[in-house]
Amino acid sequence: MTALTTRVRGSLGSRARDGASRAVRSLGPLGVTAAALLVLVALVTLLAPVLAPYDPDQPDLFNALGGASAAHPLGGDALGRDVLSRLMWGARTTLSGPVLIICLSTVVGTTLAITAAWAGGKVDAIVSRLLDILFAVPGIVFALITVAVLGPGITGVVLGLAVAYTPYVARVVRSAALRERNLPYVAAAWVQGRSAFAICVRHLLPNLRPLIIAQSVSALGFAVIDLAAISFLGLGVQPPTSDWGLMVKSGLDSATRGQPLEALGAGLLIVLVVAAVIVLGDRLGQEEGGRR
Repeated sequence: MTALTTRVRGSLGSRARDGASRAVRSLGPLGVTAAALLVLVALVTLLAPVLAPYDPDQPDLFNALGGASAAHPLGGDALGRDVLSRLMWGARTTLSGPVLIICLSTVVGTTLAITAAWAGGKVDAIVSRLLDILFAVPGIVFALITVAVLGPGITGVVLGLAVAYTPYVARVVRSAALRERNLPYVAAAWVQGRSAFAICVRHLLPNLRPLIIAQSVSALGFAVIDLAAISFLGLGVQPPTSDWGLMVKSGLDSATRGQPLEALGAGLLIVLVVAAVIVLGDRLGQEEGGRR
């Protein structure tokens, strides 16, 4: 029994190593670097309460606009708050908002796309026209509308941008679903008496999953930019909450007074995260294209 258990565990471990090796080869060095950077940022985000040396919202007038030092590696902002701590905590709002935007838009967009592809006819025409209308309106307009209704804050911006990103996902998924809809395995499942819902969930959706993931990852980078830009305008995350977009705005004032590290740190992190997400999404898209 022990020998059998050992062989099973060894087989599972070998499969896991083979899967990891294939993933590394498919992503390439640049993709692996991008993925590693995102994992590092995610870990720092989750462990911010432990890693941050100071309370990010606690003012310290003795450290106001202070430069880099042993106690404060990136100095202090205009209120003396530790910049490094605020960057760590700011990753939470900066990244959680875009992730929520993409999750909402992916769920809604995928549902609309598969429904339109399966039903066809008038349903497909109505969904396609709706997507065209949404696609024609800039995302920031939706964000401004929701902010006007709900007031400044992260909730309204997330809802507005989720609506704006829905057609980006739905258009790609609909095209792929139309191709899958006409393949023999779908007809075979239909002949076997399976319902449309079962076919879509158990057969169509799993085959579309790699494409959906690649599209969602690619859109995530743009969502980070949009949310940071809206926070920079003062319509998203509100002070004193830590947020990279908000820190770029407040850091510009500090830079003119001799403390550029706040704006530089937040701006550099936004660029690095967005670049890593776009590279990873591009690699996943190429892998999916190669499969097809």
